[in-house]
Amino acid sequence: MSSYKLSKSIYYLGTGLLALSFVIPLVWALVSSVSPAAGTAQAEGYGLGNYVKLFTYGAGLPLYLKNSLVISAVCVLVTLVVSTTGGYAFARFSFPFKNALFVLVLSIMMVPYAALLIPLIVWMKDLGMANSLVGVGLVLALFQLPFSVFMMRNAFAALPRDLEDAALIDGCGSFTAFTRILLPSVLPSLVTIGLFSYLAAWNDFMVSLYLLGMDNSPLPLALVNMRQQTIGVIDYGLTTAGVVVLTVPAFILFLALQRYYIKGMTSGAVKG
Repeated sequence: MSSYKLSKSIYYLGTGLLALSFVIPLVWALVSSVSPAAGTAQAEGYGLGNYVKLFTYGAGLPLYLKNSLVISAVCVLVTLVVSTTGGYAFARFSFPFKNALFVLVLSIMMVPYAALLIPLIVWMKDLGMANSLVGVGLVLALFQLPFSVFMMRNAFAALPRDLEDAALIDGCGSFTAFTRILLPSVLPSLVTIGLFSYLAAWNDFMVSLYLLGMDNSPLPLALVNMRQQTIGVIDYGLTTAGVVVLTVPAFILFLALQRYYIKGMTSGAVKG
């Protein structure tokens, strides 16, 4: 066997094992959620008893999913709008202290999550946004902005200025050139930061724990409360069913947009 074939075989073996390490826990959670287990809603035989219990647990699964969706939508929308306009400004315009301001934005990524979380929670309560889904979305968006601005700045900087100049010569205004010419050109980077912010918001537990009450819980916070003990036994069937429901939307979204995600990571993240 040639060295090329050997290295290729090792590569495929390594990537295959890495893929299995990610897939096996998901498959285990799916199988466990429908398997019979004492102390769960699916005590005998395989079935969807845990999912039926999950649907009616507490305030109901639809409400928890709606809360998670609202938080994720706010986080993604704010992240996309602010990072796109901010990245465009850093890439195309010259203004005083531009480089210093850009470094300041990036420096936020070096501050520990917990160090910013407590002051932000106090601030949101002072603004009357405690127990607010929008408030949680705004806080989560703030943590996504430094990386997102960095991505979009590099994505816009990688575009030739001639592209924008040609649109202006053809009669487009600055806003029209931005929305119709430049934004479609950086679509992979937009999808990348959108996916990052969505996953961060969809899976968030810490911010929701501090800012939201039980009547306004997203699904990750509700899952923790589902781990009730019945005669000393944790209801793992209900918990794994919740994990599956929480994972499926993110899994489908990532598979649908992975070609944009991969292109965005390899272009906008390293050029500029």
